[in-house]
Amino acid sequence: MTASPISPEKIAAAETLLGIQFSAAQRQQMQKTLNERLGQFATLRAAPLDNGIAPALHFNVETAASPAPVPRSYPMSAQPPVQRPADLEAAAFYPVTQLAELIRSRQVSSLELTEMYLRRLKRYDAALQCVAAYTEKLAIAQAKRADEEIARGLYRGPLHGIPWGAKDLLATRGYPTGWGAKPYANQLIDLDATVVQRLEEAGAVLIAKLTLGALANGDVWYGGVTKNPWDSSEGSSGSSAGPGTATAAGLVGFSIGSETMGSIVSPSTRCGVSGLRPTFGRVSRYGAMALSWSMDKIGPMCRSVEDCALVFSAIYGADGRDLSLSAAPFAWDPALDPRRLRIGYVAEAFDAAQARQTQAHHRPAGEALQRANQVNSAAALETMREQGFELTPITLPPLDTSCLWLILAAEAAAAFDEITRDGQVETLTRQDDDAWPNIFRAARFIPAVEYINANRIRSQLMAAMAQVMQDVDVFVSPSFGGRTLQITNFTGHPAVVVPNGFTDRQTPTSISFVGGLWKEAETLAVAKAYQDASDWHQRYPDLSQL
Repeated sequence: MTASPISPEKIAAAETLLGIQFSAAQRQQMQKTLNERLGQFATLRAAPLDNGIAPALHFNVETAASPAPVPRSYPMSAQPPVQRPADLEAAAFYPVTQLAELIRSRQVSSLELTEMYLRRLKRYDAALQCVAAYTEKLAIAQAKRADEEIARGLYRGPLHGIPWGAKDLLATRGYPTGWGAKPYANQLIDLDATVVQRLEEAGAVLIAKLTLGALANGDVWYGGVTKNPWDSSEGSSGSSAGPGTATAAGLVGFSIGSETMGSIVSPSTRCGVSGLRPTFGRVSRYGAMALSWSMDKIGPMCRSVEDCALVFSAIYGADGRDLSLSAAPFAWDPALDPRRLRIGYVAEAFDAAQARQTQAHHRPAGEALQRANQVNSAAALETMREQGFELTPITLPPLDTSCLWLILAAEAAAAFDEITRDGQVETLTRQDDDAWPNIFRAARFIPAVEYINANRIRSQLMAAMAQVMQDVDVFVSPSFGGRTLQITNFTGHPAVVVPNGFTDRQTPTSISFVGGLWKEAETLAVAKAYQDASDWHQRYPDLSQL
């Protein structure tokens, strides 16, 4: 029996059952979304679910935990000598590995570096709109403390004295944490997120809270649109928009972003930086805005893969507060030969890229970005083969993941149910069909049974990916244009995204490396080998036109 189309009148009738009330305009906007959702429900109901398949949710009777101490080490690859440039701003685009040597050798003080980056933030933010709040007073105090400690011989490691920026969903005591949304613009949370605490313990210097799209969606926030420094006519993508822009523009030494479904990968791609999306359950979300409790992940966005490894070394591990965390160790070894690992590639995605590469002529201008992604992805694979990698073709699970978007929609709507019911969601800048207000309202009509069954299908997907990963340690995939991004966000696998070329408009593209669960070290090693064989990460945007 085919379900009849959902009309505004039917939505109004259902509202009575749910004890909520929407306006006529809101019902009209939801109508298309809810009719599309009937198809997702049909996909769910057509999937065979044996009674023994549990949902991808795990109840935990613990309300707190006593985590074992996490050993912190920061091994680095051999670095060439670094000399202080005559103009310190020439170091603005240095990776952490080079900035660290300037500070460790006391050629540059943390205070000098901090003041330089603060000047750059203030100079370019009007055009880029990447700063939600400056933490200048805190930064100056942290930088002075770092200099004093280093002068006494207390060097904490390569992050000591390095200025960084936090995506503005990480709570920082004494400063607003606005989540990119008007209802929370002046919100003060009286605690430091675990990530903020751990970077302070590593000696890093927090200089700014960086923008995110409202409630972690896109690059539109209550202050405007965060711009791509390579082309300020477009946004920097989302939702880690500010971290992507600030890192690419040389306004911070590194930054911290988060991803639920592409929010590290996408802005890293558009802004041309290196990003690490860790395995789900690797980095504490304590003190971070929740969007999806079963999908949110926090990770570094940097100017090189090795920088990502150094930052991740400081922030990973259980904290006794976020009970999703694993005690799995992380041992970064810059000397690891990644050619000894089993490396795969998503054959269907690259085959499509190569086929379309030959059809480059007479294409509409709107396909230029897609074409560049395909061409550059194929070239990246060839670079790896030239570097001696033996690449094995793999096939991703054929399961239809479209119905799993119900999980994200339901959890996000629950996280922000209060502002949906009291109407504050209407103050968000974006109000289109794909924006949160419509998604939150429409999520009220997701049956609990469908949410649970979506998580059972997610369990099947996780099991199928486990089978795929039995044969490889890491695999390579185009960052966009295939199913990799969606599948691996639902399964929780780690990914490293690095720049791999440019479009005809001279904006960056990227390639992604996906590892087995908890295999960040191996994934970073493979990505670093590719990056060392190219120079895309050493190219920076020209800010003189801003």
